[in-house]
Amino acid sequence: MDLQSLLSRMTFEEKVGQLIQCNAYFFLASAAEITGPLQELGLSEETLATVGSVLNFENADEMRAIQTAHLERDPHRIPMLFMMDVIHGYRTIYPIPLALGCSFDETLVRDCSKMAAKEAAAGGIQVTFTPMVDYVNDARWGRVMETCGEDVLLNAVMGKAQVEAFQGGTLADPETLATCVKHFAAYGGVQAGRDYNTVDVSEYALRNTYLPAYRACLDAGAKMVMTSFSALSGLPAVANPWLMQTVLRDEWAFDGVVISDYNAVEELCVHGVAADLRQAASLAFENGCHIDMCSSAYANHLRSLVDDGVISQAQIDDAVLRVLRLKEELGLFDDPFRGGACLEKEERVCADPAHRALAKKAAVNSAVLLKNNGVLPFSKDVERVAVIGPFADEKAILGSWSCRGRIEEAVTVKDGIAALLPHAEVTAVKGCGNEWYDTDRSGFAGAVEAASRADVVVLCLGEPSRYSGEGNSRVELTLPGVQTELLQAVCKANPNMAVVLFNGRPLELSEVDAAAPAILDLWFPGSEGGSAAAALLFGDENPAGKLSMTFPRSVGQCPIAYQYFRTGRPKFESAVDEYQPFRSNYIDCSNTPLYPFGYGLSYSRVVYESLDLDADTMTASGSITVSVTVKNDSDRAGSDVVQLYGCDEVASCARPVQQLLAFEKVALAPHETKTVRFTIDEPMLRFWTPKNGYASESGTFAVSTGYADHLMHTKRFTLTV
Repeated sequence: MDLQSLLSRMTFEEKVGQLIQCNAYFFLASAAEITGPLQELGLSEETLATVGSVLNFENADEMRAIQTAHLERDPHRIPMLFMMDVIHGYRTIYPIPLALGCSFDETLVRDCSKMAAKEAAAGGIQVTFTPMVDYVNDARWGRVMETCGEDVLLNAVMGKAQVEAFQGGTLADPETLATCVKHFAAYGGVQAGRDYNTVDVSEYALRNTYLPAYRACLDAGAKMVMTSFSALSGLPAVANPWLMQTVLRDEWAFDGVVISDYNAVEELCVHGVAADLRQAASLAFENGCHIDMCSSAYANHLRSLVDDGVISQAQIDDAVLRVLRLKEELGLFDDPFRGGACLEKEERVCADPAHRALAKKAAVNSAVLLKNNGVLPFSKDVERVAVIGPFADEKAILGSWSCRGRIEEAVTVKDGIAALLPHAEVTAVKGCGNEWYDTDRSGFAGAVEAASRADVVVLCLGEPSRYSGEGNSRVELTLPGVQTELLQAVCKANPNMAVVLFNGRPLELSEVDAAAPAILDLWFPGSEGGSAAAALLFGDENPAGKLSMTFPRSVGQCPIAYQYFRTGRPKFESAVDEYQPFRSNYIDCSNTPLYPFGYGLSYSRVVYESLDLDADTMTASGSITVSVTVKNDSDRAGSDVVQLYGCDEVASCARPVQQLLAFEKVALAPHETKTVRFTIDEPMLRFWTPKNGYASESGTFAVSTGYADHLMHTKRFTLTV
């Protein structure tokens, strides 16, 4: 397709249409139904006929109907783009990204992303608003569930894997999706963990902590970038020239498409940086936002902005060409339906049993065993199992942003255990609700009675899925309602019990930890959550997940993350959990988290025997090999995530006390010993400083293994640059 020739034949209005994204409702409702909403936006039927992209449609048949009608009235037969938030699956749902990060398994992330792309493409989707790689350190923010965790490296690795898996070798493949990295930039730093709030962080923090994962995804070939809702250093991202021009365009040379978040251009007026919609359109477009999602700013004001010389025709043409190039890469000019999308095909693809098997594998590998006083795994020979709690027989375990996942298709914990143990009597008792207002304790008696009769008890607790995700910030992170009281009552009735958690964020679990003999965090596990829970609880599978985000002891510690900087008055390690006057600590709580990043138990006993370096000095052009020897000192096969941490001991700016440099997941047979080798080179030791930009510095570096707050076998080497 000669895109320049096509561009030359397009009217100005047709060009602007390519830069507008509308909700599918406008293309599916009757004329009478959309007249009011169109008038409110100031849009006309003629404008609607030129729109270049759509979101929020239901299935392949709706996509086909919208595309067909559009092509019939578009004089150039320019197909629409169909976009959607395919965050952790399409119809077959795998665990939320925060949980998937706990797998530390890049291959698993790729496999899940490929599965989601295949299903979503059959459903008519061409672009996914994925991956979300916002750096997060505050569990109060509901959108932590969309990211792979608090670590810069982990987020970058997992984000890159998603981009490459969704997009495949070529977007011409109809089973792939183009990716849109979000939310640029630093959305995860919203103040007080409150969604849509202001972000105010230093450039030092931005460059070293927030920006690297976005850059990794763009280097992997992501086709689009979505701007953040939030203001950064006083300027909303969609109108922030430092972000959009200096960093994204000039430094990173991004030549893809930038899209606003939902109505973010119009919200510039609410932010108070634009006096009206015309100025909002000007600010966003001049700063490189090519597509206006679900506002009327571009539709109503780009013409006058060009006529008045505020923006140029060349800028319009550049934006339109970017959109047309993406459509060409997706093969839409040759096949606007990308392989004949239809509901029959969508249903067939989504019904593939292999997809459900992968969803179960992902749920198993994402679960984290937080505590085990020897009660797990339960014996499969038990005769009576009591599954208690608000999530005992609950299908709403898919989690927020579950796209076209169907709650009724989810496997509950009760059903998963019953399928695994067909000989056993499996009883489900709710006991209480899981909402804040659920203070009814009348179900306790039945729960206690069931627990006292059972051989083992599985207590399923957590937060409702709608308590996390976009717009769902919390100031209390404890279990809602009277669930903790239910736990205490059930524990007294039968101590041979384990808690299974369903959550979209780290919770405050100090009381739960004190009472429960065992705690398995399943997060929001997706379609096969109950099957995965049963396999883990009864020993068919061995837990191997490691926390991708820190669990605080108290919400008052938030924001909390393992990569904290040194202070001039740190606590003395000799009494780390005691209050120390005139030191950086609390008078009423330890500094340490309840469960740190990288932590997770197993039914195997893995011993870290040694860490060795092949040299104690390194030059800028050289490297050092780190060898970590681990042994499975048990009769149970299992897996472990070997984590390598580094510390720049003296630098021109304060550096983190520990930083993940590399990781590798290894399978270990009973009593097997393996040596995992990592290569450290100079680029891995770089960081950004106001004086030197990204560079490494000569000095001493410490490397350790273990997990955050529990490092061991520390060795040092000297770098000379």
